[in-house]
Amino acid sequence: MFVFAIFIMPPMYDLFCDITGLNGKTSGRYQTISAEIDTSREINVQFLATNNASMPWEFGPTMQSIKVHPGAETLVNYQAKNTTSYDMVAQAVPSLVPFKAAEYFHKTECFCFNRQPLAAGKSAKLPLSFIVDIGIPKQIHTITLSYTLFDITERATDLAKN
Repeated sequence: MFVFAIFIMPPMYDLFCDITGLNGKTSGRYQTISAEIDTSREINVQFLATNNASMPWEFGPTMQSIKVHPGAETLVNYQAKNTTSYDMVAQAVPSLVPFKAAEYFHKTECFCFNRQPLAAGKSAKLPLSFIVDIGIPKQIHTITLSYTLFDITERATDLAKN
């Protein structure tokens, strides 16, 4: 049961959320195309970060919010610091509200696409590049993007052994 809860359930939950849009899951990498920018509108994008209970790192966005024009690519950064005396591997899981906005929020580059190994005591800048789709409904004025950081050191080590 422990193996099911730790190793099987999270990927199944992620797949379910990706398909249904539940929990504001954003889809994977988005390929940029030449698109117009709607300069008549601004969307306030807020950034949050939390650590899973077993994650001792310092983790958070370098800015709390930014106003963006739909269609414009935007780059922001998160910061992580491994405050332990041993090397670790982390994985960030995104969530976005309002849930309806998830299909209009496109990440072109994100630290959440990959595992984040970090040596003991080291820090890293974690880039996030995104586009708010020009087709976002007019009633959406604010989007909140939240990342939860998980310690996957054991899992990454087990996968590397296989």
